[in-house]
Amino acid sequence: MADSAGTVAFVDPEPTPLALLLLGHGSDPDSERGVDCPGTLPAPSDPGLVERARAAKDALGDRVFILGHHYQRDEVIAFADVTGDSFKLAQQAAAHPEADYIVFCGVHFMAESADILTSSSQQVVLPDLAAGCSMADMAEISQVEECWRVLQEAGVADVTVPITYMNSTAAIKAFTGRHGGAVCTSSNAERSLAWAFEQGEKVLFLPDQHLGRNTAVRDLGLSLDDCVVYNPNKPNGGLTAEQLRGARMILWRGHCSVHGRFTPDCVDEVRERIPGVTVIVHPECRYDVVEKADVVGSTEKIIATISAAAPGTAWAVGTELNLVKRLALANPDKEIAYLDRTVCYCSTMNRIDLPHLVWALESLVAGTVVNRIEVDPDTAHWARVALDRMLALPGVSTAAKPD
Repeated sequence: MADSAGTVAFVDPEPTPLALLLLGHGSDPDSERGVDCPGTLPAPSDPGLVERARAAKDALGDRVFILGHHYQRDEVIAFADVTGDSFKLAQQAAAHPEADYIVFCGVHFMAESADILTSSSQQVVLPDLAAGCSMADMAEISQVEECWRVLQEAGVADVTVPITYMNSTAAIKAFTGRHGGAVCTSSNAERSLAWAFEQGEKVLFLPDQHLGRNTAVRDLGLSLDDCVVYNPNKPNGGLTAEQLRGARMILWRGHCSVHGRFTPDCVDEVRERIPGVTVIVHPECRYDVVEKADVVGSTEKIIATISAAAPGTAWAVGTELNLVKRLALANPDKEIAYLDRTVCYCSTMNRIDLPHLVWALESLVAGTVVNRIEVDPDTAHWARVALDRMLALPGVSTAAKPD
């Protein structure tokens, strides 16, 4: 929608009774804390929060390096030294060994990756331990080990290569490393899967079924019939030995709670509402959504594509709302709309707010390290093996590869 000056304005989606609260409107900070903080958490209404954050960061100087994920709140992003996706941020942490403290404004698995890649002298802090990831939590290590046992009984484990998405716990990354597999990102999933099929006949893809299916079918030319979904909540994953033997892609039954909300109806509705719109979505979206989209790509690809687009073009973006709003602000010469009409923030990411950031920084100034994320040495070793296999793949950037 254009204003009187001809600038295209972003219109917030409409909240619904089941949608998350619009940030800053009718929020309930007490219910969002999740994990008790030692000491006093600053009140969200404190008018001095911005100045307190700035003062604490200045006091720490080069001893602190703040990472802000693309899906993070604007109030937190304002204090980030670098923004990006999860793996880029972990690499950036490793590239700043002078920082004693890495404050990761993201979610738990991201902070784990930063701890794996940084040196033992650096300490990774997550401002709110309740900032988890629903997708990562859909694959518990005990469940994955049981899945491998099922594959062994079916006689296919020896020809199956596990690939785990970056959005997984350190324990799952380590499992992948122990069993000859690798990690992938949404940017290099195609290359990682191609490598896996060079090593074996089948792939166990964790934990996002949609990224696995979209990559296998759309990019590698497999059929939907080549894919089966392993449900960890059913005996034997809900699959027969014959189904496992006949499958090429064994998809873990996991998904992103944000991207999973988009439907084909969302695409149809936005095309009717905005003539000539280009629909661009993240590959964590459902297969029937990406099939209807015009462009499919990682967060970095979405940002780059829209930034390079011609003025006056219209875009409907299927990814997290904080990022979409910042894209709209950064590209006022384009019409940028959220693919869904209703609110869809990443709820766990948004647990990290300015009060939690101020509390974490001021604690560090006082000499107290709070909410430190530590991965045990054995898990870190095998997770690093899986990460290094990814980095060794042809065409995968190693510019920030840690020593």
